[in-house]
Amino acid sequence: MPFPLRIREVPVRPRTPLAALTIGLALTVTACGGGSSASSSADDGPIDIGMITSLTGQLQTLGTEGRKAAELAVKQINKDGGVLGRKLELTVKDDKSLPDQSVLAFNAFKDQGVTAVLGSPSAGSALATLPAVDRAEIPYISLSPADEQVAPVHPYVFVVPALASDYAERLLQYYKSEGVSKLAVAYDTKTAYPTAGYKAMKAKAGEYGIKVVATEEIQSTASDFSAVFTHVKGTDAQALAVWVTGPASVVLTKQYAASGLDIPISFTGSQASKLWLDPAGKAAEGAIVASSIGLVGDMLPDGAQKKAIEAVNKPFTQKYNYPPPQFAQDGYTGVQLLAAAIEKAKSTDHEKIRQAMEGLTLATPNGTYRYSEKDHSGLSPDYISVNAVTDGRFVPTVWSKSELEKVAK
Repeated sequence: MPFPLRIREVPVRPRTPLAALTIGLALTVTACGGGSSASSSADDGPIDIGMITSLTGQLQTLGTEGRKAAELAVKQINKDGGVLGRKLELTVKDDKSLPDQSVLAFNAFKDQGVTAVLGSPSAGSALATLPAVDRAEIPYISLSPADEQVAPVHPYVFVVPALASDYAERLLQYYKSEGVSKLAVAYDTKTAYPTAGYKAMKAKAGEYGIKVVATEEIQSTASDFSAVFTHVKGTDAQALAVWVTGPASVVLTKQYAASGLDIPISFTGSQASKLWLDPAGKAAEGAIVASSIGLVGDMLPDGAQKKAIEAVNKPFTQKYNYPPPQFAQDGYTGVQLLAAAIEKAKSTDHEKIRQAMEGLTLATPNGTYRYSEKDHSGLSPDYISVNAVTDGRFVPTVWSKSELEKVAK
């Protein structure tokens, strides 16, 4: 029997008076029929899933989109009969784009007895929460691409987005195909994801016959990047790779377009959405942007991968009047992965779910995940599309289109 979706506000029960002030309200997405926010011990009760995301603060655009798609996935799964014959109940807490708020939210979920937690898209929040996850031994499905979450492996932590190192490798593969041998890299030194991406790009460049000839350190709080372009002009770099998150990427894109720098610029999954594309406008035209395969689903050949992408793209677009950005597809995929692991485990026991995740292979809008005991990221660079912004759209490059056809079956 279908479970209609209902959204209600419930007050968080904090562990301390300070937590009461900082966490505030939680949003619960559930099916009609009631039920508390804590996991039910009854076999027919709801399966309670917590979601920590950024609904306010610098990364609110990421978190808001992820929440929308996670709610959609819950609604679809419940409509199809739920998981183990039980409905999913999703409770959302805002980390305000702040690491300490993520930790508080996770501890609140632990006290509520949730089955699992979908983690924040913020790398800083995710990394700050890892010690609490390790202690609590609750499955944590992270929506952040920070490499440090899985290197080394944390037993209960599994990552949904392609890692920063995966993006670095995919871009290097593309540069090699284009004959680029000298590369300039600009990266935000204060944020985990860009820093990990830069380190991976520099470490792996030699494998692809590429040398990093210029490194520019930037910050996401900056408003003037002219010095970056001036410095790069003075080198023999053939391309500029940028690792940055948040609104600063729009400013940087516009200043690049006006700088007269005549080498191509590339970005990563942080810019793979209309949230960057629309405000950047014409300045984004021609830029190279790496993204998940799901972002270019309408340009793939018919097959299982395209069908998996359409399962989220069509209803999301119908409801919100725009296609789901990458952050949304991560939220949707995270729910799918967790639901599949619970089904595989035939249990909501934390340890059994962890074991099921380590043996899980699943086709999703982001590609096919193959988690293992030693690999808690599960996704290979093969499912990253390298696109050129063309007439205001993300269009796979000729090289990328050929590569994606190998996995889009």
